[in-house]
Amino acid sequence: MKEYTALVSANILETEPAEEREEKSGVTYGTIQKVSYYSTTCKRTRCFNILLPANYSESKQYPVLYAMHGYWQTEDTLIDETDKSMRLRQIIGNAIASGEAKDMIVVFPYIYASETQDSCSGMNEANNTAYDNFINELTNDLMPYIESHYSVKTGKDNTAIMGFSMGGRESLYISMKRPDLFGYVGAVCPAPGVSPGLIAKSDFQYTDESPYLLLLTAGSNDTVVYSTPSRYNDILNNNGVPHIWHYVKGGYHGGNCIRAHMYNFVRAVFKATD
Repeated sequence: MKEYTALVSANILETEPAEEREEKSGVTYGTIQKVSYYSTTCKRTRCFNILLPANYSESKQYPVLYAMHGYWQTEDTLIDETDKSMRLRQIIGNAIASGEAKDMIVVFPYIYASETQDSCSGMNEANNTAYDNFINELTNDLMPYIESHYSVKTGKDNTAIMGFSMGGRESLYISMKRPDLFGYVGAVCPAPGVSPGLIAKSDFQYTDESPYLLLLTAGSNDTVVYSTPSRYNDILNNNGVPHIWHYVKGGYHGGNCIRAHMYNFVRAVFKATD
């Protein structure tokens, strides 16, 4: 983990080049599909969006990145084509087309995982618990569905997880609880509550298996989670956890931090064992 972290760190850009979020002539971009599946965790049918790479073929197997939204958001938020602050389909497609990123499948799940209600009703502990329950939804329902319906590579070498805000909280939490499943971890402006909270400060680390990469992104102008990412960074440093601290000057709690993170993250995932 330490060696690969150093290698990736040397190539991190603070922000993505402007042209990387635009559609380029001659580039074929992946297609987004909305898919429904039954969740035994939530006991209802739920939806996710999936970004298949250009020229997706059942004869080839692909690594998978799970990309998680923030509080109040849905599976549509990070790939909303009307929101010009995101442009993740373009950023991912350009990275793959240039050969800087591997062909991959990107899954955008709905991470509010409550048995009793469909959507978040308030910013409180009960709703936080529903988000934190996504670890069960992901491992028991969504990942098995993806692996049985798409041509994917499995195992932590071929599986990445990242998230924004509450999704960033969950990517940290899930990856530390299930380090056997995820080899690459990203958190953008992560929400508070992982440590201290779900995990004691002394346990905020990977004890059995470490991911090859942990990328933690924060923005200087984040007026939602404020210094929470910095506090996570400090705990990780104190615990000796190799990771990359990616600080975006002028970064706010939204698009410009998400884009910068995704630009760097997709270029680094699924390569540590090459």
